[in-house]
Amino acid sequence: MAYEPAQPIAPLPVPDRLLMGPGPSNVHPRVYGALATPVPGHLDPVYLGIMDDVQALLRYAFQTGNRHTLALQATGMAGMEAVFTNLVEAGDRVLVCVNGFFGGRMCDIIERLGGEALRLEVEWGQSIDPEAVRQKLRQERAIKAVALVHAETSTGVLQPLEAIGALCREHEALFIIDCVTSLGGCPLQIDAWGVDAAYSGTQKCLSCPPGLSPMTFSPRAVEAIGKRRGRIPSFYFDLTELFKYWSEARVYHHTGPISMMYALREALRLLHEEGLEARITRHARNAALLIEQLGSLGIAPFARADVRLPSLTTVRLPPGVEDAAVRRHLLNAYNVEIGGGLGPIAGKVWRIGLMGYTSHPRNVYYLCHALRAILC
Repeated sequence: MAYEPAQPIAPLPVPDRLLMGPGPSNVHPRVYGALATPVPGHLDPVYLGIMDDVQALLRYAFQTGNRHTLALQATGMAGMEAVFTNLVEAGDRVLVCVNGFFGGRMCDIIERLGGEALRLEVEWGQSIDPEAVRQKLRQERAIKAVALVHAETSTGVLQPLEAIGALCREHEALFIIDCVTSLGGCPLQIDAWGVDAAYSGTQKCLSCPPGLSPMTFSPRAVEAIGKRRGRIPSFYFDLTELFKYWSEARVYHHTGPISMMYALREALRLLHEEGLEARITRHARNAALLIEQLGSLGIAPFARADVRLPSLTTVRLPPGVEDAAVRRHLLNAYNVEIGGGLGPIAGKVWRIGLMGYTSHPRNVYYLCHALRAILC
């Protein structure tokens, strides 16, 4: 028949890569096992109990008591869009701290919603100075929120948050953060640092497949959503409905991604078993080992030591090295994936992830062995 494929479709030809790029990370074997768990109905009491477990474990990961903590049924990028779709309306002014690719994407989404994105920009690879945020908040009128990326995946910078959270409270602005590459691998204190809305992804330091976006909202953020002037323009991302679905009432909103919720529950159980502090220490220790080993090859870090992201390290390409050729050789000959640069640092840096299950000394040594063979 004309509608049949021209060739028989073969079984999935996917190699088992060592994922050391900006994400996803390698999935933990126990998480793979959880994905194979039988699927019940999405309103089955057993599945609803799984949702309760995920909420409790996410509060631990975020270090928050927020009642409104959930896993959005889409990837981290959808988490970004959902947060701004609910908190930003036409005419709202949001101060966005931009020091990399994903800060720029925040601005794009805000402007699509009819909001005004006030950019506080610094050079890629730098962190945002809280004093500059203070000045902007003093100079500008009616800023509804301040938004920034905690762990900027494009540059390998970990942004300090505590002082900026305090400034937001002082100026009655909401504090919104992207913690896609920091949740479960870096210090993150949602309540202590005054964060009002945060979103993340499952595929980085949690070592779960991509597909869900963990999120948490403070009472201030929930109140702001409730005081919107107009209707939330998305049904699927309408948090007023999602909050009901994730409440004790379990008001139907969508068919839950059951297998992915199993996977996230197991990934969060692994985090809890290891302990948050131990997990953070492991990421920092292995990132330091990576910097040390790459230094022996003459490869220098891109981000400053005081703001260097432990879950993803950016390094400068050695002189005369062709970015794409080396990464292609790593993939084809050694089965290792690392990432290239984005935007103004494309072709100038590599982005090397040591996230979750991938963050292990053996992977550091294997990558450096492969790079030594290619470069030397």
